[in-house]
Amino acid sequence: MKTQALPDPLQGLRVNGARLWDSLMELARIGATEKGGVCRLTLTDLDKQGRDLVSRWATEAGMTITIDKIGNGFLRRPGRNNALPPVMTGSHIDTQPTGGKFDGNYGVLAGLEVVRTLNDAGIETEAPIEVAWWTNEEGSRFVPVMMGSGVFAKAFTLETAYAAKDVDGKSVKDELARIGYIGEQEPGEHPIGCYFETHIEQGPVLEDNAKTIGVVTGVLGIRWYDCVVTGMEAHAGPTPMALRKDALQVATTLMQQVVACAHRHPQADGSNHGRGTVGMVQVHPNSRNVIPGRVKFSIDLRNSSDALCDAMDADIRAVAAQLSADSGLAIEITPVSSYPAQPFHAECVSAVQAAAEKLGYSHMPAVSGAGHDAVYMARLAPAGMIFIPCKDGISHNEIEDAAPSDIEAGCNVLLHAMLERAGVAQG
Repeated sequence: MKTQALPDPLQGLRVNGARLWDSLMELARIGATEKGGVCRLTLTDLDKQGRDLVSRWATEAGMTITIDKIGNGFLRRPGRNNALPPVMTGSHIDTQPTGGKFDGNYGVLAGLEVVRTLNDAGIETEAPIEVAWWTNEEGSRFVPVMMGSGVFAKAFTLETAYAAKDVDGKSVKDELARIGYIGEQEPGEHPIGCYFETHIEQGPVLEDNAKTIGVVTGVLGIRWYDCVVTGMEAHAGPTPMALRKDALQVATTLMQQVVACAHRHPQADGSNHGRGTVGMVQVHPNSRNVIPGRVKFSIDLRNSSDALCDAMDADIRAVAAQLSADSGLAIEITPVSSYPAQPFHAECVSAVQAAAEKLGYSHMPAVSGAGHDAVYMARLAPAGMIFIPCKDGISHNEIEDAAPSDIEAGCNVLLHAMLERAGVAQG
């Protein structure tokens, strides 16, 4: 779709920040926790209540609603030329068990506020505007994560998603049917002209740099592995240090190298988006006076391009091979899952940056270290994301917080970026 510059009369157009904030707080009451967060797991009765509330708001705003077979919702405001594919925004309204008020929810309600603002101003867009919610983005009740957008993008099949079960043995298909959110549309048969997603950063970079808007250029690639170091159990007292085959000591050396590896692979411009994390460790036999004979731990490597992820993979494997040769202990690294890096479309990134500059908000380039539904949408259409700061970079936590002024700023950027892509009907 050809980008259209905003006419001068729209320069002063702004969203109603108080209305957006009130909507966020009202939605947050569904599944509210004692610590001020939200527990609204996907496809529960509370999720149904959340979907019903957002659907009511959309209907009141004059939007039509389409639900597909995986329960994704598409809330549509018509344009002058409805043959054009819609300019879409959205996110998710399911939460973690100890989730916050903003993760996902902000992206959906920011889209709704864009529509309300256009209604208030009597502005007709050339292309339709749509707001999407995606089913089971969090993956806290059912796996895989980003389920609804993944099925939509054909990353995995509807049947695979339907068959997924929670810890109580309840399936996605049965729970979708139970809450009344299995639609008739085949996932992926819904057109998209371009896609924007507005989100709290879920990290500390914007706050640390005192910037209001993160212009997201892409999402980091992810490589997950299981690593096993095998030594030999022995008594902690009688066994001399020189004769030990201590799996934990070798494993901790490799764990430190996982972190160091993240610093060794910057981008060509010198910026470094490498990430190296060990988040899970199992020590056998895990006894106070026994030298560990086996250690299994997770490795999480991330970077901004697949080439850099490949380089980190080769790096850590070479380090492991040398450690194994030096120690005489076996080290096995097994890939668990892999997600390619996803750059966002240059025109969508430019639209976000231009909107931030036009509105006078401080901004900086940003990358997302977490997955979002925009990752799958970027496989289908031009896509971009807008980040705003969250307090102390905390997310997936009941104390997750964001300033009302930042919430409003991100939505204003979304409004103007979407208008640039959708065009304003003339005459």
